[in-house]
Amino acid sequence: MEATTMTMLKPVYSTPHPLAGEKVPLTVFDLAAFDIFVPTVRAYTAPAPSNEAIKEGLLKAVALLPHLAGRLAVDDHGRRFLHLNDEGVLVIEATVSADLADVLADGMAANFDDMYPTFPEENVGAALLQVKINRFRCGGVVIGTIAHHYLGDGHSFGIFFTTWASAVREGKDFAVPSPPFLDRAATAVPRPTPTPVFDHRSIEFRAGDDGQSSKPHAVVPMDKIKSLTVHFTAEFIADLKARVGARCSTFQCLLAHAWKKITAARDLKPEEFTQVRVAVNCRARANPPVRMDFFGNMVLWAFPRLQVRELLNSSYGSVVGTIRDAVARIDGEYIQSFVDFGAVADMNGEELTATAPAAGTMLCPDLEVDSWLGFQFQQMDLGTGPPCVFQTPNLPVEGLMIFVPSRTAKGGVDLFIAVAEGHVDAFEQICYSLN
Repeated sequence: MEATTMTMLKPVYSTPHPLAGEKVPLTVFDLAAFDIFVPTVRAYTAPAPSNEAIKEGLLKAVALLPHLAGRLAVDDHGRRFLHLNDEGVLVIEATVSADLADVLADGMAANFDDMYPTFPEENVGAALLQVKINRFRCGGVVIGTIAHHYLGDGHSFGIFFTTWASAVREGKDFAVPSPPFLDRAATAVPRPTPTPVFDHRSIEFRAGDDGQSSKPHAVVPMDKIKSLTVHFTAEFIADLKARVGARCSTFQCLLAHAWKKITAARDLKPEEFTQVRVAVNCRARANPPVRMDFFGNMVLWAFPRLQVRELLNSSYGSVVGTIRDAVARIDGEYIQSFVDFGAVADMNGEELTATAPAAGTMLCPDLEVDSWLGFQFQQMDLGTGPPCVFQTPNLPVEGLMIFVPSRTAKGGVDLFIAVAEGHVDAFEQICYSLN
């Protein structure tokens, strides 16, 4: 692979964006998110649009979302904020002397590292969105991106990716959509007298100055953690739902299954407890609700928890019920309590440290899961078809799982999961077993 160009692209506005130059404080939802860059990779077979068309579409999408062209900065009190200074998006263009089909046949996981930009050593001052366009000999293209999580959650980046694709697909006929909702402060309005009623200091954040109050987890070299992809067909999912015996979502039944199987593969003691950190989109759950086109972070977490013995011996229906009950507790009252907690911490000048695990963390016996099942891959069509691959390479935390719609099987679901190398064989042997 040969990198050909590296450019800082800046959107051109006919009139300045209303938020141009703003210094946007991080909300309590932002502070609870991963303080990391999140990579994604999308592959498009030939014929794929030109690099110029991809870049022009990118700039049209970024013009609607000025945070993407901004920078993390630090104020006089040492607190970070998003500076919407329009310094731009870093775009790298590279050529690959191979055919995309050959790379896909070899398994892209082994070739991901070169397909997206290198993570910055320092987040403050770095381009918060970075793109690498990898042009293959056959004309196919792989687009790798890294974006800082403080910009937005998975739902937000679904908005960005589909807008970007529409701009490329429609070209000069691109109809600028209605502006997304960008008022971050409106998502975190405390009560006149902030009154947190839940223990957010030890749930979403680390209590105390030493940052050690949360359950400690081992940290290992990244090569001890293996990223696997499990393909669940529509037929498998239908069988799984039948075993649940009651109406349930695809996400709920697959999470119950994955929780059971990875727990069995870990060979944990029956009396141990295991829990899953389940990402919950709070937009519709807040009171009042927040528009679904809000671009930013608005995710909290549910924590279904069971003893290993109970998890492995319980029916799928029972485990789904545990998951559903935990998610239901993330309601308007809980969200308002979380916002009030953030306001109290801010008034006290407290620096909040998220409980999000660092790269290399071993979550065992626990898990963390996110769902991208709402992503509309057909809407990521650049004009010559939707991506043939959409993946999150090299998941950095053991026990981290992401569900995405399958790109190869209609109605299927792919699970990306990070597994300790010593548990890979056992998990692969049982991951499709319904026993």
